[in-house]
Amino acid sequence: MTATWDPSLVSTELVQLTRALGEPGRDLAILAEGNTSQLLDDGRVVVKASGSGMRDVDAQDFVVVDVDPLVELIRDPRSTQADLTAALDAGEHEGRRRRASIETLVHVAAQAFSPTPFVGHTHPTAVVALLASVHAATAYDTYVYSDEAVVIGRPLFVPYAQPGVELGRVYLEGLTRHWETHGELPQLVLLGNHGIVVNAPSAAGIEGVSQMAVKGAQVRSAAYAMGGVVPLPAASVETFFARDDIEERRRILAGGSR
Repeated sequence: MTATWDPSLVSTELVQLTRALGEPGRDLAILAEGNTSQLLDDGRVVVKASGSGMRDVDAQDFVVVDVDPLVELIRDPRSTQADLTAALDAGEHEGRRRRASIETLVHVAAQAFSPTPFVGHTHPTAVVALLASVHAATAYDTYVYSDEAVVIGRPLFVPYAQPGVELGRVYLEGLTRHWETHGELPQLVLLGNHGIVVNAPSAAGIEGVSQMAVKGAQVRSAAYAMGGVVPLPAASVETFFARDDIEERRRILAGGSR
């Protein structure tokens, strides 16, 4: 069985992160939008269950999944959506069907490259508006302010794909290209017409990158409305990334320290 239901494996930290991302005032997710996950010591992943709203989750609202079978499912061209649905099903418990989110594949895909302690997927209005515009594919190609470069690093854009197996395949392809080019996972992944995925070593890192992605979208939208974006010079950004103090600051912020 690929998926199991075991609330005892769900950490307080994951529950608190999920609730924080679901806070209405943050406008990151509404209703049952979005999902979060945490990597367990044994290599499995705890991911939010389908149909559970982020704001009010508790340990009952998560499912534990095995990573390798799901990565194999992504890579197998014969896999169908029905195969994925079956693999995410943890059975009926306490009168309710427990099934991992349909977007679980974006959580396990990161683990195929590097152990990733936390993954957070949300649908921020400001970012989705930009990702549904004519600027979607190129909006984050350049940086518009220095703190953005520090916090989000080098983002990845993934074109729209239907959530499920289709998205899993396109997403894995995007991560592969990014890994081969930069030798690291992207902290921020922008999903066309959809939302964002954040990979981070801490729950606080998930929140920080998510908030910075929203600010970046707001800045870009305002700049487009005033005639266009004037980005930071590319050479300056590369020098910026190479600085030891900036690399240290990136690690600190990703780890959740101030």
